[in-house]
Amino acid sequence: MNEFVDRYRRDGFVSGVPILSTGEATAHRRRLEEAEAQLGPLHYRDKISTLLPSAHELATHPAVLDVVEACIGPDILVYNATYIIKEPATEAHVEWHQDLTYWGLADDDAQVSMWLALAPATEESGCMTFLPGTHLRGKVAHKSGGREGTTKTNVLLRDQRIEHPESEHGLDLGRATVAALAPGEASFHHGWTVHASAPNRSTDRRIGLNVQYVAPHNRVDDDEGLTALLARGSDPYEYFGTDPVPSDLNDAAVMRWEKVAEAMKAGFTLGTDD
Repeated sequence: MNEFVDRYRRDGFVSGVPILSTGEATAHRRRLEEAEAQLGPLHYRDKISTLLPSAHELATHPAVLDVVEACIGPDILVYNATYIIKEPATEAHVEWHQDLTYWGLADDDAQVSMWLALAPATEESGCMTFLPGTHLRGKVAHKSGGREGTTKTNVLLRDQRIEHPESEHGLDLGRATVAALAPGEASFHHGWTVHASAPNRSTDRRIGLNVQYVAPHNRVDDDEGLTALLARGSDPYEYFGTDPVPSDLNDAAVMRWEKVAEAMKAGFTLGTDD
C-alpha cells in the first residue's frame, strides 16, 4: 500500500491496482449489461451506485476503500459514480483535462477518483493517459464548448479541454503515461492530474466504473440538493444529503435515482471557464 501511495503523491495517479479477479469483473460486466437491456444506455449516467447494486458493491469494495483511505483519510464519502463506456470502432474520446475544474470543491486534496475496468482497457481500446506530476501545479486554463460537432466525440459534459497544452501551458506530452488496465484492475487519480483517452479502435466495448470519493469535511460552494454516501468512517459535518442504497429495480427506484443524478449534474456546472 505504501508503494501505491508514494506513487500517487508523486505522480498524481497510480494504475494497475488489483481489485477483482477476472471472473468477478466479468460477472459485474454481465450485471451491467443486463441492466442496460432493461434501462437503456448507462454511459455517463451520474449516481449509478444509488440504483444498481453491482455499482454500489464496486464503489464500496473494501480493497477500493483501502486505497482511498490511504489517499484521503479514514472517513470516506462516495460522491458520484458513473459507468464510462466506449463502444468499439467509434470516435468517442476524452481530451486533455482536469476533473476538478468544474466541481467547486473546497479542499482539492480531499478527493480521489477511481476507474475500475470491467473490460480490457488497452491503448487500442482507448485507455486513460496521464501526465505525471501535473496535480502539483494546480488548475490549468480550460475551454468549454464553442466548437461545432466536437461534443459528439469529446464525451465530457461541457466539451471541456485544455487547448494547446504544450505551446500555451507548457505541458510535456512526451511524458504522457499510458495506464492500461486488465479487467478487475483499477487506477486512482487526483482531480488536478491532467489526463485524456483516445477512441476505441478495438472490437470490444471498453467499460469502466468511475467513482469520485471525498472526505466529509470537503464541500461544494453551493451544495444544496447534493448527496453522498458514507462508505467508511464517520461524517460529523453532514454537508451532503444521504444517498440511498440500491435494492429492487423498480419505477420508484428509477425516479429516486433520476432526482439525485440531476442534482449531481447541476453541480458540475459550477465554476467558470478560463
